[in-house]
Amino acid sequence: IIGCVVNGPGEALMTDVGFTGGGAGSGMVYLAGKQSHKLGNHAMIDHIVEQVEKKAAEIEALSAAAE
Repeated sequence: IIGCVVNGPGEALMTDVGFTGGGAGSGMVYLAGKQSHKLGNHAMIDHIVEQVEKKAAEIEALSAAAE
């Protein structure tokens, strides 16, 4: 989660789940290093937690399948 509108988008390209701020009350969500959708700051925490939990479940499922 980066508030800088200058560096944030470049750094978000290296994330599984990212959020860049800097807009007027909203920011951009990045998934798998790609811009996904805009989101209001008021919903940021719940939404990011949801996305991180979803990604963690995917990783756990892949790990279990590999065993």
